[in-house]
Amino acid sequence: MPEPGKKPVSAFSKKPRSVEVAAGSPAVFEAETERAGVKVRWQREGSDISASDKYGLVAEGRRHRLTVQDVGPADQGCYAVIAGSSKVKFDLKVTEAEKAEPQPAPAQAPAEAPAAPGEALATELEGSTPSPEGSSSAAPGGPAPGGPEAPDDPIGLFVTRPQDGEVTMGGSITFSARVAGASLLKPPTVKWFKGKWVDLSSKVGQHLQLHDSYDRASKVYLFELHITDAQASSAGGYRCEVSTKDKFDSCNFNLTVHEAIGPGDLDLRSAFRRTSLAGGGRRTSDSHEDAGTLDFSSLLKKSMACGTRDPKLEAPAEEDVWEILRQAPPSEYERIAFQHGVTDLRGMLKRLKGMKRDEKKSTAFQKKLQPAYQVSKGHKIRLTVELADPDAEVKWLKNGQEIQMSGRYIFESIGTKRTLTISQCSLADDAAYQCVVGGEKCSTELFVKEPPVLITRALEDQLVMVGQRVEFECEVSEEGAQVKWLKDGVELTREETFKYRFKKDGRRHHLIINEATLEDAGHYALRTSGGQALAELIVQEKKLEVYQSIADLAVGAKDQAVFKCEVSDENVRGVWLKNGKELVPDSRIKVSHIGRVHKLTIDDVTPEDEADYSFVPEGFACNLSAKLHFMEVKIDFVPRQEPPKIHLDCPGRTPDTIVVVAGNKLRLDVPISGDPAPAVIWQKTITQGKKASARSVPDAPEDAGASEEWVFDKKLLCETEGRVRVETTKDRSIFTVEGAEKEDEGVYTVTVKNPVGEDQVNLTVKVIDVPDAPAAPKISNVGEDSCTVQWEPPAYDGGQPVLGYILERKKKKSYRWMRLNFDLLRELSHEARRMIEGVAYEMRVYAVNAVGMSRPSPASQPFMPIGPPSEPTHLAVEDVSDTTVSLKWRPPERVGAGGLDGYSVEYCQEGCSEWVAALQGLTERTAMLVKDLPTGARLLFRVRAHNVAGPGGPVTTKEPVTVQEILQRPRLQLPRHLRQTIQKKVGEPVNLLIPFQGKPRPQVTWNKEGQPLAGEEVSIRNSPTDTILFIRSARRTHSGTYQVTVRIENMEDKATLVLQIVDKPSPPQDIRVTEAWGFNVALEWKPPQDDGNTEIWGYTVQKADKKTMEWFTVLEHYRRTHCVVSELIVGNGYYFRVFSHNMVGPSERAATTKEPVFIPRPGITYEPPKYKALDFSEAPSFTQPLANRSVIAGYNTILCCAVRGSPKPKISWFKNGLDLGEDARFRMFSKQGVLTLEIRKPCPFDGGIYVCRATNLQGEAQCECRLEVRVPQ
Repeated sequence: MPEPGKKPVSAFSKKPRSVEVAAGSPAVFEAETERAGVKVRWQREGSDISASDKYGLVAEGRRHRLTVQDVGPADQGCYAVIAGSSKVKFDLKVTEAEKAEPQPAPAQAPAEAPAAPGEALATELEGSTPSPEGSSSAAPGGPAPGGPEAPDDPIGLFVTRPQDGEVTMGGSITFSARVAGASLLKPPTVKWFKGKWVDLSSKVGQHLQLHDSYDRASKVYLFELHITDAQASSAGGYRCEVSTKDKFDSCNFNLTVHEAIGPGDLDLRSAFRRTSLAGGGRRTSDSHEDAGTLDFSSLLKKSMACGTRDPKLEAPAEEDVWEILRQAPPSEYERIAFQHGVTDLRGMLKRLKGMKRDEKKSTAFQKKLQPAYQVSKGHKIRLTVELADPDAEVKWLKNGQEIQMSGRYIFESIGTKRTLTISQCSLADDAAYQCVVGGEKCSTELFVKEPPVLITRALEDQLVMVGQRVEFECEVSEEGAQVKWLKDGVELTREETFKYRFKKDGRRHHLIINEATLEDAGHYALRTSGGQALAELIVQEKKLEVYQSIADLAVGAKDQAVFKCEVSDENVRGVWLKNGKELVPDSRIKVSHIGRVHKLTIDDVTPEDEADYSFVPEGFACNLSAKLHFMEVKIDFVPRQEPPKIHLDCPGRTPDTIVVVAGNKLRLDVPISGDPAPAVIWQKTITQGKKASARSVPDAPEDAGASEEWVFDKKLLCETEGRVRVETTKDRSIFTVEGAEKEDEGVYTVTVKNPVGEDQVNLTVKVIDVPDAPAAPKISNVGEDSCTVQWEPPAYDGGQPVLGYILERKKKKSYRWMRLNFDLLRELSHEARRMIEGVAYEMRVYAVNAVGMSRPSPASQPFMPIGPPSEPTHLAVEDVSDTTVSLKWRPPERVGAGGLDGYSVEYCQEGCSEWVAALQGLTERTAMLVKDLPTGARLLFRVRAHNVAGPGGPVTTKEPVTVQEILQRPRLQLPRHLRQTIQKKVGEPVNLLIPFQGKPRPQVTWNKEGQPLAGEEVSIRNSPTDTILFIRSARRTHSGTYQVTVRIENMEDKATLVLQIVDKPSPPQDIRVTEAWGFNVALEWKPPQDDGNTEIWGYTVQKADKKTMEWFTVLEHYRRTHCVVSELIVGNGYYFRVFSHNMVGPSERAATTKEPVFIPRPGITYEPPKYKALDFSEAPSFTQPLANRSVIAGYNTILCCAVRGSPKPKISWFKNGLDLGEDARFRMFSKQGVLTLEIRKPCPFDGGIYVCRATNLQGEAQCECRLEVRVPQ
């Protein structure tokens, strides 16, 4: 049904209506659209109609008209007009020319013909289903469903309640409920029920779906129940329940399902049915099995149109229809109501329900099946009954069909019990079952519940930057399962597909966010019917980290200059600037971008290349700058005997430090001069690591080692190929190291010599690198959602001070690490938060210096955030003795994911702070007896709850407890119901529990009539706080006075109990007839010999006619031993019997008179008057013919008609020309002219033409109908 509160969108402001015209006349249909220019199509039986001599199509602005010329029977049928997405259906009916009369249009829009079961309904309102009578079932005074307005619910949680609905068989309908969510912290819980208790969540499938959504703008929750391909079983009463933490509300509504019948068909049930109440109000009833009421007045009107009923066929006025209905089975209610003119069957059923009716005890079953059973899919279910006769034959039926024993259906017979076992239940076993014993049966309904959908692979936490793509993936146990995605507890709906995209791949479900924003951060959950998976999404602003910055360069003429930098994002592009202006690459200047490395290469450096160079990443406020120094080599003219010289910018004895990043290329370009050309020697100083006196080093300077210092060796470097090589030309010497390593660090000495002299320079090379990986971090102070992470600095800092640390974590079973900090951690510990309790995690750490980030440390030991439980509750002292104290308490309110390992109990002296453990280890019980305590001590006790996270908070006794037993006088606490006479029936168990008090434990003694109890039939059970007298099966001899005594030393207390075992009385004695006169008989009897050990409540007197011997009750609860039976029939003989009654019931047998008593006829002779004989003979005629019927296989079917004729005609029934008189499956009834043929459990082969023929001396008549038997889908 359409949602209340939404205005339906229709393209028509005026719709065509169904008409009935005479044959040969034209039929005109008019429609008016909301706006002009809309294309309108006319259809007949689903085919488009084009303009022709037969059909005239006219369009004038917004008005459209269809004219059917010279209407004939072939033109009769269903027509439709379509404009845009709106479609309106209407009917054309053709009558005979002599009966043709102008038919006025109905006052309200006719119902649109229902769509076929296989196609969607093309009605004006999306999701709505038209009423077959053209009227809505909404309440009076309120708008119809889909009307312009629907009043809000002023009370309760509902904004709009579901309304009653109607649907044609095979159609679809939607019920909607709206709940205000502005004041709710969490989404409400909504349940849909059919009838009183059937939960529709277990019936979700192809034909029934449940949907819910949330409107963020109006803050209203929308819950929908959608029924597709409605069947007759879908009709009935429904209930919607909504609940929150502290509120509850519910609403009842009804669904009516109409059968799809042709225009000329007459269906008896549809003729009887009223689709809505006269007042239009909502139906409320204790039973929701009927979709509507049965209106017999409509059928009576149809029968009056065919003829006038014979007054002789009317029910006599003196018959009590309510008494007849009380005695009749429910299957006969329709027939009896039809015969007696009862038109309101629902009211009749309510009245019958309120009337007291003696239920007949089943003679075949001692214990019947329960009304319904529920079992999970794949499990086993047992249906058990108990029979009165252990040898009776039993049949089990499923949906009316007998069940044969197989591997899945097992029949068991144990004594009087009969069991049907269904193993591996599937959805096909969801059906109605019956157990048949002879002529009796009991029924039940089995509901098969699908198993919950479990999560086989959970979601994983994710950390992304703004603008990145996010994809959550989760795997469930079943393919095609219905799941819900939630963000921070709010469901993500399809309305937000512009931001969220949902994807299903078999059992895998994906949630995709194309471009993440800061608002997308939060907790995401996937919820199924069997649980949910939770993960956290952290979205951070984009930050660009510089792993390697560009450095200043000093390059000589014609050399190559390379600027290189490394950033954290390999997708970042950038621009190179020279003195603030963008640098344009050419054949000499090249720009490259490989991964995270950006490089600027300048070949054949010239003095014009000396400038400030910068790299600017796109999209980030970052600028990396360096300077290029051009080194000019000054060549002065010198004579030929020129001493060698090293030409550097800052030559000297003090070494200049050259810094190189590990892995990069080191090139030392040293210009030299001298004539003749000098020899160049490269040496690396190696530290020996001990102090010694200076010694001469070959080819070392004279002042080297002049005092006591560390001893150095020098390694000669002369290779011209390999990773470390030296290349010398006439004017320069080049020292190259490919891929610098830590071992290449040190002081390098360059010496040039020729015959004129020598020159020497020391160059210090320092190799820097990323730090080594720290050791595995240690976890401590693990809490409910936090822990403390500690680590040590790396063994080697890479030659640069460690700037900070980066911490990462992951779930133990996951492979995705999530970064916990973006700002470097300066300390060696960090408190990590926002973890999920009960989930195992691992931690690792990175060290960062100016060069970059180290490799990750080994993962820490797995740990699980678990909080200790809260303190136990309701600690109390239960008992105290001289050396013991008994304590009891309740479990803590919060246990947490760590579970509960047990409890520790401690005590201490009053005024002392030292607590002593009452037991070694933990106890799992919530009570404890603390032993070996000092007598007279005043002690405080406390209890802690423990789990893997440690002990929780303690709960302590409020006051100190004195360890000393208190003498308490014995006292019996006799319950109120035992203070008066205790009455039990023979065979019932007797269980008398009497609590008592007293310390120390009293001694209990039982006596009966002053004698100690003896025998195995009476057992006594004593405990420290009560005593029990138990008799398994009571007998009359157990009656008497019982006394119980509790004694402590010389103190005692007593109580007396009177037990009375009662039974049914014996029958009265010596019944006799003392006198008979007129229509009366006087009886007399004596009280029964055995009153059953209780008072006689009265007697029941019954009479029986000698001819029929059917007993009828004359007097009930009669207290005297004599009575007079009146209103007997003259000429009949009667027997009389009397039952005696007490509180147990009537006597097993009755006292019966031995001889019948005859009521004599009086001596007056009646002479009837003589009348002239009249001839009332009449040929048979049917006043109500048979009607065509369509029924469901397996359910009893009745065909009814009415006939009149004199003398009484002979009735014969035929099926397809065959006489049915000898077939036991057909039962024929004839009462007061109403003829009934009952077909027991028809099958499809019982369909056909049925004929009822009436014959007497005056002639014969017959009527026929067609019966269609359908198999339920």
